Amino acid sequence: AGSWPLSLWMLGMALAVVAMFAFTRLSAATSPRDSWYLAARAFVLAELVASLEWQLWVHWSPTVPSAQADPFGFAASLALLVSAYGLGFGAAYLAERRNFPRRAPLAVNGRTLTTAGGIAIATFLTSNLSFFSTTTPFSGRQAMDIFYIRTLVDLAGFVALYAQQSNRNRTRDAIELAEARAVMSAQHKQYVESKRNAEDLRRMHHDLKHYVAAMRSEDSAERRSEYLQALEDAFRGYESQIETGNSLLDTVLGSKLKRCQQLGISMTCMVDGAALDFMDPMQLSALFGNAIDNAVEASARIADPERRSVKVSAFAQGGFMTIRFENHLPHPVEFVDGLPQTTKGDRARHGYGAANMRWVVESLGGSLSFSVEDGWFIVRALIPRTRERKPV
Repeated sequence: AGSWPLSLWMLGMALAVVAMFAFTRLSAATSPRDSWYLAARAFVLAELVASLEWQLWVHWSPTVPSAQADPFGFAASLALLVSAYGLGFGAAYLAERRNFPRRAPLAVNGRTLTTAGGIAIATFLTSNLSFFSTTTPFSGRQAMDIFYIRTLVDLAGFVALYAQQSNRNRTRDAIELAEARAVMSAQHKQYVESKRNAEDLRRMHHDLKHYVAAMRSEDSAERRSEYLQALEDAFRGYESQIETGNSLLDTVLGSKLKRCQQLGISMTCMVDGAALDFMDPMQLSALFGNAIDNAVEASARIADPERRSVKVSAFAQGGFMTIRFENHLPHPVEFVDGLPQTTKGDRARHGYGAANMRWVVESLGGSLSFSVEDGWFIVRALIPRTRERKPV
């Protein structure tokens, strides 16, 4: 390849990137956007390791290297290549395995992909500038200088991409921590409110006989109506207490129901919470919290109050758990790789909900689907009940 025209070399590099994308897309459960992101990072890493091997080869070469001559001999050159590539990719694996935890979806958005692609292209062009021209301030003239510059630039590009992914992980960890704290806070509030409600209900039960006696003795239909209205007002708000058989799920659904009541949204729940005991608290809160939040936000944009409704159902059937969320649509939905795309302006900070829901379901060996049917947006989850946990 060293004797090929420069145009064919550039074409070969482009085909190498496409091959990396195709390999990642076919061998891993990733979306096209995620695959391009991984291909950009793989390309920069490959450039770095190749440059390092060439730099060592030039440094230890007893003669001037060329495409026609091998100053080391085939065996020594092969040993150097295997050693450099093995150590380079091995070190990258040890570093990157913490950067790509299996517990979290990749969920690359457009801004992240654009940034990673820009870093990869800038790294490639800058590191190979000396092969195009040796007259620029950033070019080298000697073989050792050329590869030294190339290795440093490729290393800088790899570090930049590594830092980008690390920052994405820190952001996601911060979001998960905030969600966990929100769940704990909601549980505490639910406990305090349940205790207060129990005391109020005991007091109201004690006073109920007085209301009944007053209504019985009242001859005026209008006054009886006022008594009934007062009694109804006194009990209003207690219907937000949900009991599914799972205390954490009761907390999540109870808080969402209150929000729906504040926004004038009808929310109906038919949930067998006891059958969901095999899911841990974070999985439950991530799946139900994200799904209902999205449904509530969509319903709040609908002007017609008759169409502002959210339906939640979950029940066990055989060895599987079927979970379903439904809400009316205020606008058309765009799907990419089976996931609905966020309509919020800042897509870099939003749009993780659907991906997190998919990760939760798939981490349990299930499947998650999104669809639009007769004006309803429907989320379906089918999860095998293969792991039993103690009730939360």
